[in-house]
Amino acid sequence: MGLPNGFEFTGVACGIKASGKLDLAVISSKTPCVAVGVYTQNVVRAASIEWDQQLTPTNHFKALIINSGNANACTGQQGMDDNQAIAAVASQYLKTEENQVLVLSTGVIGQHLPMPEIVQGIEQAISEQGSSQDHFERASLAILTTDKGPKTVGSVVSTESGEIRIAGIAKGAGMIGPKMATMLAIILSDVKISSNRAQQILNRAVEKSFNRISVEGHTSTNDALIMICNGSSDVELNSEESILAFENAVTENCIELAKQIPADGEGASHLITIDITGATNDQEADSVARTVAASALVKTAITGADPNWGRIVSAAGYAGVEMDVSMTSLKLNGYLVFENGQPVDFDARRISQDLKNQFETFIELTIGGGAGSARHWTSDLTPEYVRFNSEYTT
Repeated sequence: MGLPNGFEFTGVACGIKASGKLDLAVISSKTPCVAVGVYTQNVVRAASIEWDQQLTPTNHFKALIINSGNANACTGQQGMDDNQAIAAVASQYLKTEENQVLVLSTGVIGQHLPMPEIVQGIEQAISEQGSSQDHFERASLAILTTDKGPKTVGSVVSTESGEIRIAGIAKGAGMIGPKMATMLAIILSDVKISSNRAQQILNRAVEKSFNRISVEGHTSTNDALIMICNGSSDVELNSEESILAFENAVTENCIELAKQIPADGEGASHLITIDITGATNDQEADSVARTVAASALVKTAITGADPNWGRIVSAAGYAGVEMDVSMTSLKLNGYLVFENGQPVDFDARRISQDLKNQFETFIELTIGGGAGSARHWTSDLTPEYVRFNSEYTT
């Protein structure tokens, strides 16, 4: 994967995680540049979110420091002071201003950061950063918590003025709710773009990606998606075609990263794609998709490879939107199981085996004759998820 020009990265183990795994990442731009963000809608917010939201959009970004293993959320004034200290320490080593440094934290809520270890980790990370694929991968590993592995994407956009490179990393596997879903994600590009246009593009991209995923519907205190564009390609978006090409690429990268999160849902055995059509409008289709995705009964049916279509149809029925039952139909993995408000004959054993054998499950639900549609991704609900989260801090 070709990385965008003009960025440096790395990840180090500074001692936040008892396991000794990588737990602090740095991403920096060789020159001050554009950074924009979208953040959690939870009113209980981590110190890093409060800091970053005050500073973005910006044209003066220099570095992003990310720690994993500790959320620095619900930690009062000390948490705010610690977050600012992280930015201050990083700015000293980078010879920049602290308001040019963004911070992200992820991990257990309600614990103060081990600042001596973090200060030492920042110094080490900044001294070791580089622009190679290995440096990028170390950063992608250092942001993880309960993830099974790193989540990365990359693409190249061709325009009339030249090529633009995009890369992204994300983390997230549990506490995933579809309101700027629980995760951290960073999109990087060497495109030359204004902060205003970058923010508009990111806002639209998130509505088609990270705001359409869930695991258990629990919105985090630390959700953040940050896009950084440093202009090192010298490629400007001079036409509607180039603007659209860049936005489409950002959106596709966000969708790919977003899908990797419920696919890695804690204990998940299936990634579930929910397509709703026939709604009065897209907003109502989205409400139905979210309701189906949030149903524990739907999730457990998929876990057990049970083609219990009644759970899906009934979940749509309490979504609070207009629905024509006489025009409602449902397919599971392409198999028709309910049509125009009535059951149809189907081979339950065959569909069950198909659900069991495929990691990705497709739910296609038509709820009327309207033009509204929406897509949502979620994970199933397994005993392993319950076990893992019942023991998370103990």
